[in-house]
Amino acid sequence: MSINFLDLKKINQRFTDNFNICFQSFLDSGYYILGNNVNDFEKEFAAYCGVNNCIGVGNGLDALFLILKGYRKLGKLQKGDEVIVASNTYIATVLAIVNAGLTPVLVEPSDIDFNLDPSKIDSQITSKTKAIMVTHLYGQLANMEALNNICTTRNLILISDAAQAHGAITENGKKAGSLAHASGFSFYPSKNLGALGDGGAITTDNIELAEVIKKLRNYGTSSKYVNDYAGVNSRLDEIQAAFLRLKLRKLDNDNDYRRKIATRYLKEINNTAIELPKWKFSKNHVFHLFVIRTSKRESLVDYLNNKDIQTLIHYPIPLYKQQAFQNVFTQPYPITDKQCNEVLSIPISPVMEDSEVNYVINAINSF
Repeated sequence: MSINFLDLKKINQRFTDNFNICFQSFLDSGYYILGNNVNDFEKEFAAYCGVNNCIGVGNGLDALFLILKGYRKLGKLQKGDEVIVASNTYIATVLAIVNAGLTPVLVEPSDIDFNLDPSKIDSQITSKTKAIMVTHLYGQLANMEALNNICTTRNLILISDAAQAHGAITENGKKAGSLAHASGFSFYPSKNLGALGDGGAITTDNIELAEVIKKLRNYGTSSKYVNDYAGVNSRLDEIQAAFLRLKLRKLDNDNDYRRKIATRYLKEINNTAIELPKWKFSKNHVFHLFVIRTSKRESLVDYLNNKDIQTLIHYPIPLYKQQAFQNVFTQPYPITDKQCNEVLSIPISPVMEDSEVNYVINAINSF
């Protein structure tokens, strides 16, 4: 048996007939940029997340960047202001901060859930700290109650990178996208809600911020040929919005199926060389990735490759060690280093069959 890490073809084949209908309707409309599909998706995704505003943009990086750029236009952030961010996040989170003319301050994650550790933040706050940007890594919500308390006490802006957490829900029923002052999403094809190309969105209850971002994403335009800002070209594609509208209707079911597989992994994988993720079987995790840890990672990867089971490492090189940030971050991040040396993502998706899950479990247990 051969197990793909993620079978995007199989995931999207479920929608083939509806995709074809959508494409024909899109083609016949003659309206291909910021049309009805984008407008309708923005309304539907805002309602899904439980917020008043959604702005569709070109990708997840642009979503985070435009949030920060919007706050700069509103005078809430100034060039050089510090933004606290987890040291183990994907590089896009930090690129958004740097590209917006701000200064990232790395804080170590929790060694339990991989998310930004609120207990380590206070010591990193300075007079220049103006915001926290938290990633819901691997699909599990960060400790938003603690982070909101810090931001309220310190008068900081809280931004969430929700690119991996579409549909994650708190115990009191609030969804990712509604837990911070503003949130950025990616619809990269491999995401739980994935387009057939790039795409992203911003959700917020701040109408003033939303209106600024709507202008910024479209050359800074307030009306045709009238530019209020020096903006960018980052618009959610009309056809991708049409596809996303279809897939949004199935997102909760897909997330439930991912949790079903995760539950089996947690209950049935039994190997002393493997550390399983910590999860309380709630809906706060959508398992964009199922990430195990092992000090024998290289051997395990080789072993699973020989069993035709694909794995990936998220992420093998800490962002502070990337060539792009050479000499930018100088202090050590031992928790991040240890995680990067041990984490391994194993297959999980809404189209995995029971026999495939069985095969993965048996293979890991036999390692």
